[in-house]
Amino acid sequence: MSTTADIIAQTDAVSARNYAPLPVVIQRAEGIWAWDVDGRRYFDCISAYSSLNQGHRHPRIIAALMEQAAKVTLTSRAVHNDRMGAFLRKLCTIAEMDMALPMNTGAEAVETAIKLARKWAYRVKGVARDRAEIIVCRNNFHGRTTTIVGFSSEAQYREDYGPYSDGFRLIDFGDVEQLRAAIEPDTAAFLVEPIQAEAGIVMPPDGYLTAAKRICRERGVLFVLDEIQTGLGRTGKLFAYQHELDAKPDLLVLGKALGGGVYPVSAVLADRAIMGLFRPGDHGSTFGGNPLAAAVGEASLDVIVDERLAARAAELGDYLLAQLRTLRSGSIAQIRGRGLLVGIKIAARAGTARTFAERLLELGVLSKDTHDQVIRLAPPLIIEEPEIDWLVDRLRSVFK
Repeated sequence: MSTTADIIAQTDAVSARNYAPLPVVIQRAEGIWAWDVDGRRYFDCISAYSSLNQGHRHPRIIAALMEQAAKVTLTSRAVHNDRMGAFLRKLCTIAEMDMALPMNTGAEAVETAIKLARKWAYRVKGVARDRAEIIVCRNNFHGRTTTIVGFSSEAQYREDYGPYSDGFRLIDFGDVEQLRAAIEPDTAAFLVEPIQAEAGIVMPPDGYLTAAKRICRERGVLFVLDEIQTGLGRTGKLFAYQHELDAKPDLLVLGKALGGGVYPVSAVLADRAIMGLFRPGDHGSTFGGNPLAAAVGEASLDVIVDERLAARAAELGDYLLAQLRTLRSGSIAQIRGRGLLVGIKIAARAGTARTFAERLLELGVLSKDTHDQVIRLAPPLIIEEPEIDWLVDRLRSVFK
């Protein structure tokens, strides 16, 4: 039987080193728990970056996957399949949007939103050809394609991948006056995350999204929300923008938990007047909207709604934050978050967040360090209070 060290060595010998994973090899998982090759159990607080809102291998999602896999898995969009329409109808109903375009990964969905926003600018707003500009925020994380990293403010994400295209303007996250000043006649859209998760659970000021939407409406600009990580229950609402009044976007970008932790599924949603601008041949994806993805996506949505996962995230997120604020340690600089998306900022004098993530690993907790000083806690939304108590006890031990 291969040991953890053997498997890591084998992987490192043949895999590109574009990640620095924790030194653990997961072999199986169920619910909120994962087991390594040595049989040791871990509480998963990474949730594959919020892809596992429903938990590992949710029975209803696995059943939908298996049932569909026994029939047909892929058709391409050259023909219709009997699953995509029902899935998109359910998604549009939940999101209160007219139409959706299914893709696979979050980055693909963001690229789709960029294309659609530019097409709208040329076809509807009347921007001169190849002049459309999209406003984005510093410390954003919208994916890893060359277009997207081209408007990142993170130096490592951009290094060695240029030249980059024009058409994006960076402003500070949470600053509505900068947004107002940045909008020009050629501005097509404002693309923003409701909470900057990858940046370290960075929260905007209260009312930021409402104010941003109002400015976009007044100035004839599309308001585009990337809810790939924050959407589908994670923050205590079905969508994070619902924590504010009148912050519904013109374009909504979803992914991760839409695939229920078993299959990559993403989508862009908009009203008919915007989504209807796409014509056959304008955009596509061989796997986007395939019957297996549609079956999984529909089951994933059913679990989120039927099991009240957004409400659970609100209740248990409040409980988790309250328990975390009982921790007394000079190593903790700040605790912040919403729902079950929480960041613990490590004081610079205490070292890096990676050190604390590795200590938590030794105590049976999978957590993710991000931007050097923040530990991100994002457990599946199916957790219970006793499991939160168990987690907080281990955090207390690490921060003692």
